[in-house]
Amino acid sequence: MRAFLSGVAVFGPGLPGWAASEAMLAGTAPWAMAEALPPAPAVLAAGNRRRASAAVRFALAAADEATSAEPDRAVLETVFASGNGDGAVVGGILDALHEPEGAVSPTLFHNSVHNAAAGYWHIAVGSTRPSLSLGGHDGAFAAGLLAAMTAAAQRRPVLLVAYDTPLPSPLAAKRPTDFSFATACVLRPEPEGARAELALRYIAGPMPAALSGDALDALTEGNPAARALPLLRALAARQAALVRLPLLEDAHLELQVTPC
Repeated sequence: MRAFLSGVAVFGPGLPGWAASEAMLAGTAPWAMAEALPPAPAVLAAGNRRRASAAVRFALAAADEATSAEPDRAVLETVFASGNGDGAVVGGILDALHEPEGAVSPTLFHNSVHNAAAGYWHIAVGSTRPSLSLGGHDGAFAAGLLAAMTAAAQRRPVLLVAYDTPLPSPLAAKRPTDFSFATACVLRPEPEGARAELALRYIAGPMPAALSGDALDALTEGNPAARALPLLRALAARQAALVRLPLLEDAHLELQVTPC
C-alpha cells in the first residue's frame, strides 16, 4: 500500500512539538531527556479541556499540531491507536470501587472508554467522518498505521494519532510505561503538499533484531506509541529510509519512506 504523509506531530520526553523537535530527531541538534508534560490543546473548548485526562490532552495536542495546515479538519477520517488506553482513568475507577460507597465519578466513567480521545477530537472539530480506535499492546502504532494506510489507499484522507501515558500503581507493575508520548500524521492518497511517500508491506515473520542506536532510539522501549520514532526520525532527516515497525511477535511492517 502507498500513501502520502503531510502534517506530522510529536510530544514526548524532550520533544515538545514537531517544530521544536525536528532537528533533534534528525540528529542535527542535541536531545536531552526531559519530562513530557500534558499539553493544553487549543482545539478543545475550555470545559472539555478541564475534563480531559492527560492521555486525551497528549493525543489531541498531537492531532492539533499535525492538522494545523489543514483547511478543514472535519473532512479527515481518524484512527486513534493506544497500547494502554487511559490507564490513569481506569486506575481511578478501580480505586473508587474499593471505597465503601463505591461511587465512580461521571467524568472518570466518561473518559474510560477506549475511543474517548477520538470523541473529544470529533466534537472539537465538528467531524462526522468515520473513526477507528485501536489497541494492539506494543504493536499499537503499527496497527494504527496499517489501518490508516488502508483508508488512504482507498482515496480517503485520514488522521492517525498514537498516544500512551504511564499507568498508576499497581497497574504499572504489570504494564510498565516509562513516560508519556504522542504522535500524529495526516495520510492522503495524493502527493500535493506531502512531506514523504510511504510504501507499506506486511511481513509475516518476526522483526529482525535492531542495531544498537543512540539514547533517543532507546525511547522506543519505554512507551508503545514511541515505536513510531524510527519513522519520525526518517521524516525529520528528509532522507529515504527503510523502517521496520513491530506489530505481533510473528509479524511486522516494513515501510519505505521517500521524501517528496
